[in-house]
Amino acid sequence: MRRVALAVVSTVAGLVVLLSFKTSSPAGTPPAAIGTPSAGNLGTSGPAETSAAPRAKRSSVRATSTTVTGTAANTQFGPVQVQLTVRNGKIIKVVAVEYPTGSPQDMEINSFAIPQLNQEALAAQNASISMVSGASYTSQGYLSSLQSALDKAGL
Repeated sequence: MRRVALAVVSTVAGLVVLLSFKTSSPAGTPPAAIGTPSAGNLGTSGPAETSAAPRAKRSSVRATSTTVTGTAANTQFGPVQVQLTVRNGKIIKVVAVEYPTGSPQDMEINSFAIPQLNQEALAAQNASISMVSGASYTSQGYLSSLQSALDKAGL
């Protein structure tokens, strides 16, 4: 009888711990843009330049960035639209500018799916990225809009 009681108490305690475990960010947290510096790391990439320090000559040719927005892809839960920033033929920033947020479930799913998709697209430099498990409609719309943006950018 003691073993049964111990097993029941252990099972209940384990379930309480398991159900209180948070696996992703809170539902209201907006996804971060990948490829952009956050406020916490601005200016931390190198030594600060002072007015007394000599300045290096800068090239008169500047690399220009082009921002392209893909066609919005309609999904069962709402449109998904991706925007790319390209410099010298390389994607330097990927942002989902539109995605489903109509319900708390949409917000929860996309709070983890969108940053993952942004990061994968930036790393792959093309539309050959994996879909996010649990966000298949958003992933399909994202891939469609990403390919549209890549086509517009000539990549």
